[in-house]
Amino acid sequence: MHSTWSRRCNACGYEQQYEGAWRCAMQQRTQEVGAEAHRDAVIDVHELVKRYGDVPAVRGVSFHVSRGEIFGLLGPNGAGKTTTMEMIEGLRIPDGGRAIVAGHDTKTALHRVKAVIGVQLQSTSLFDLLTVREITELYASFYANPVPILPLLESMILTDKLDSRVKSLSGGQKQRLAIALALVNDPLVVFLDEPTTGLDPQARRTLWDIVLRLKERGKTIILSTHYMDEAHVLCDRICLMDKGTIIALDTPDQLIARLEADRAVVFRVSEQLRGEEDKFVAFREACAQMEGVQTVSVHGDVFSLYTSNVQRSLIDVIQCTERCGIVVDQLSTRSATLEDVFIRMTGRSLREQ
Repeated sequence: MHSTWSRRCNACGYEQQYEGAWRCAMQQRTQEVGAEAHRDAVIDVHELVKRYGDVPAVRGVSFHVSRGEIFGLLGPNGAGKTTTMEMIEGLRIPDGGRAIVAGHDTKTALHRVKAVIGVQLQSTSLFDLLTVREITELYASFYANPVPILPLLESMILTDKLDSRVKSLSGGQKQRLAIALALVNDPLVVFLDEPTTGLDPQARRTLWDIVLRLKERGKTIILSTHYMDEAHVLCDRICLMDKGTIIALDTPDQLIARLEADRAVVFRVSEQLRGEEDKFVAFREACAQMEGVQTVSVHGDVFSLYTSNVQRSLIDVIQCTERCGIVVDQLSTRSATLEDVFIRMTGRSLREQ
């Protein structure tokens, strides 16, 4: 079982901070942020539910997306991100709830919804033997008023690939082509479902620049990802999802601020200590009492101390381990991240499957 302890600083007498109260505060903040966004909403999602047999994939998800916003769905694989997006896009029929896009209900006016959205699917199958120019012209022919093809492909950095067959493109080039095809109808809302999965770092950064340029052009973007750095860089607001539910919704900085500590001291203890339960528990409790430490999170043999006074906490960790004869490894400090928020809310990492 994942373990988390929270205490106030010395000035407050180390008053215990219970996880239940913290989660309740997060949920209240999520509701407040949703209400703020509702006033200029281009997407209104209310209590969406989807089941596959007896397995619930999405459990009563509700949120609003404002015009011109990059709205992120962040969570591990299986969290319900793609299913939620596909219900908003009209690709899956909800078992409950509703989704309104630009004033159109996906259940009763799907043809109107399709006219104002562009979709880049998680897995896009394209005609391998067509050239980039040919496949873009094909997609453009599906719409009454498509955008000019050449400027569109230029904006996706594909000008030098106009006459190249799709099968010859790299992974990053195929993803950029998929986004271009989602933009041929000049949509009001663009859905990007894990657009950088499997790409190398340079290709990921190129796609980030493209997404930010789309925002500058006034596009509303819903982006799903399981990369915390991507969500932090790109998204105006982030909806953290886990097991088909929303566990938090706010701006990236506000989500991290809720940890009440801007830095983390991270280290690994020896396997021997893990086998000595009494000593392990005593050390864990000692960490919780250190000056500035707000929360202690333990995953296996890795300790993460979230602190408002990183220098003091480092000194205390070194002194405590020396005094108790505990060997630590890989001692480091870092800024708190969205993954820390997810761990605090769920008890596990975004990467744990």
